[in-house]
Amino acid sequence: MMSSLFKRFLLAIALVMSPLAFVHAQEEGHEGEVPGKHGEKEGFNVGEMIMHHIKDEHGWEFAHGVTLHLPVILYSQDRGLEVFSSSNLADEKVHKGYKQEHGKIHRVDEAGNVDHEAKVYDFSITKNVASLLLSALIMLLVFPAVSRGYAQNRGKAPKGIQSLLEPIILFVRDEIAKPSIGPAYEKYLPYLLTLFFFILINNLLGLLPGAANLTGNIAVTLVLAVITFLIVTFSGNKHYWMHIVKPTGVPWFVLPIMIPVEIVGVFMKPISLMVRLFANITAGHIIILSLLGLIFMANSMAGMTTSVAISPVVLFFTLFLNLIELLVAFLQAFIFALLTAMYIGSAVEDNHDADHGIGYEGAEAH
Repeated sequence: MMSSLFKRFLLAIALVMSPLAFVHAQEEGHEGEVPGKHGEKEGFNVGEMIMHHIKDEHGWEFAHGVTLHLPVILYSQDRGLEVFSSSNLADEKVHKGYKQEHGKIHRVDEAGNVDHEAKVYDFSITKNVASLLLSALIMLLVFPAVSRGYAQNRGKAPKGIQSLLEPIILFVRDEIAKPSIGPAYEKYLPYLLTLFFFILINNLLGLLPGAANLTGNIAVTLVLAVITFLIVTFSGNKHYWMHIVKPTGVPWFVLPIMIPVEIVGVFMKPISLMVRLFANITAGHIIILSLLGLIFMANSMAGMTTSVAISPVVLFFTLFLNLIELLVAFLQAFIFALLTAMYIGSAVEDNHDADHGIGYEGAEAH
């Protein structure tokens, strides 16, 4: 019975994901066609297709020809604040003396050349910013509903969205916050929950065709890591700082080596958080897009017959990797929250004697 249900579940996922994968491939295939010198189409450029997907843009393209034009917000000392639609800069058009090149907006002169001396500050709502606002809106709508569910169903079985998210909330509390931070976990639990669900929601949104690669943007992961760094730094007690400047059980002549290593470790922790999330999410997108690119590379090199022949195999592996990416979406949110909780726990615990086994000799004897 369970085996039959599991097979039906996989079949349902395959029926849903395969068209999405094909549409996504078709969308990216159009973007990867490079015009030749005389207007003819050259070979498919898989690198350009991948970069088009993972980089930030001033417009949000959901599918080929279906684009949401986002507001461009520019400020310069001589012109002040200027706001207009990104559609005015599409296809390398010049608008109000501005032109977009390689994803960046520049001031141009009358001849259309970039004026590098003009300083323009770009505060535009890009695709990543729009995705960030969307994920924040989702959280602002969902979690107040969960909170109301707790208030209304106090002492009763959870219902609706509360029943879906309550196990995850309890998991973050019982398996991440409590073991890693200890008795002071309640103070940091709201941040850990916000961090976990923010990363999870954006990881899942990033798997949709045409979605933004928000958690694969190193600027976003940098901000998350800096927030964690500030919380750990300002929460650190005297035992935490003494462990850095004078590690317990270390001979005095080793301190000139250990102290710089400990100080470097303070900064390496947030750097590892930043790079791990960015690299894993970006790598997953690149692998999936590379597989989809094989269809169009085969079409360019060997014709449509070969492209159609390998499409089922490519779509099968794409589906398989999409399922793995679903797991990675949860796993990366868990790892980021867990490491953050561990760093906070190391900063707020009473002492670090346990790191060196001091005071635990008797426990081993028993």
